[in-house]
Amino acid sequence: MASIDAGLRVGHVHLKVADLERALAFYQGVLGLELTQRLGTRAAFLAAGGYHHHIALNTWESLGAAPPPPGSTGLYHLALLYPTRPLLADALRRLIAAQIPLDGAADHGVSESLYLRDPDGNGVELYRDRPRAEWPRDPQGGLAMYTHPLDLHHLLLDAPPELDPGPGPRDL
Repeated sequence: MASIDAGLRVGHVHLKVADLERALAFYQGVLGLELTQRLGTRAAFLAAGGYHHHIALNTWESLGAAPPPPGSTGLYHLALLYPTRPLLADALRRLIAAQIPLDGAADHGVSESLYLRDPDGNGVELYRDRPRAEWPRDPQGGLAMYTHPLDLHHLLLDAPPELDPGPGPRDL
């Protein structure tokens, strides 16, 4: 069986949401993705680093809809890969500030992950990969991933200093 080219990447995720403004408040306001384009009141595209879009949100078939019931098929979670541990720690700080609860947090040996739900009940994983040289291996050299609890306090210690928001109304 032929294998796929190693250059393959997942390009973007397109989510059906019930309330576009509520979804934008989460993905843009809490996670910090940039709004790259909006199609009226029914769709929006968000990204990081000037990309056209990593996440698209729409209400075309889901305006006002309830989340899928537990036990049904569908998206388990989307995953956002942070390039460094300090940036993952900053994401955790944003979640805490926004009072977004975590479903879990895990150290998988190859990565560290935060698990949560967006306002529409979609699973979201925020994670960072460890360098390949640090990945756990079995005696034959194969991957030996695991799931251990992630120490959130220790992760927060790696958060960069909070950015100064600049002068506020009382400073003018």
